[in-house]
Amino acid sequence: MNVNQVKKTIDITVSGSFTPEKAQEFINEYQRKTSVIKADEFTLQFDCRDLNLVTQEMVPELENCFRLYQSSGFKKIIIEIKKSAVLKMQLSRLARNTGLKNVEVTEVL
Repeated sequence: MNVNQVKKTIDITVSGSFTPEKAQEFINEYQRKTSVIKADEFTLQFDCRDLNLVTQEMVPELENCFRLYQSSGFKKIIIEIKKSAVLKMQLSRLARNTGLKNVEVTEVL
């Protein structure tokens, strides 16, 4: 997780599969990094090109993360994934279910 003050982005790389432990570590680091910025001036940008499909047991954890992003008040949230209709649908559904409206899931090479 990298805070770029010049570009006004927080760049996060997510890969593999989520576990409850990884999710908690991520949330802790996220809270530390976002506590020192004005989120409404920043874009939260995820590189999820190496992210595996979301398992059913991890949906509640990811919903909590999406709610956290919403409550932070970022100007925009961009999630980049490899071409995967299923993963795009999963992430878009999570955003919709949590009321996260300023998110863009894009497929990249």
